[in-house]
Amino acid sequence: MRIGIGYDSHRFSAGCKLVLGGAEIPFEMGLVSHSDGDALCHAITDAILGALGEGDIGKHFPDNDEKWKGASSVTLLKTIVDLAGSKGYEITWIDCIVIAEKPKLAPHIEAMKQALSKAGIPTSLINIKAKTNEGMGFTGRGEGIAAQAVCLLGKAGQ
Repeated sequence: MRIGIGYDSHRFSAGCKLVLGGAEIPFEMGLVSHSDGDALCHAITDAILGALGEGDIGKHFPDNDEKWKGASSVTLLKTIVDLAGSKGYEITWIDCIVIAEKPKLAPHIEAMKQALSKAGIPTSLINIKAKTNEGMGFTGRGEGIAAQAVCLLGKAGQ
């Protein structure tokens, strides 16, 4: 068994889509990023990479590489899920927290889990919690969103 943790945050900007966990969330602002800004996918990706001992998302998908500009973070996540499989590991559990004052995310959790499953993670192995920061810090002021994730990997077939 191996465990990894991941974290990501992005600031809001008008004129961007809000994508979290691969699901488009209706909101007047989105997250600024080189890819699609999906902080939840980025945190999960980093958690898997941490469990594998393979660095972080920036090592694999650098933000100065035009190849990844506007890329779907679910596609990036799938690449790393496949990397785990090629190294003989499978995901046994993902637990996540998305921290945002607005929009309310609880109604979108199932859609996020369904979208994340397209990266090869069964919905039964994903837990997503939506939290506020009670008005404190950048998320509390509504300036952006943060996400944390923990990944547990096991040897495939065991």
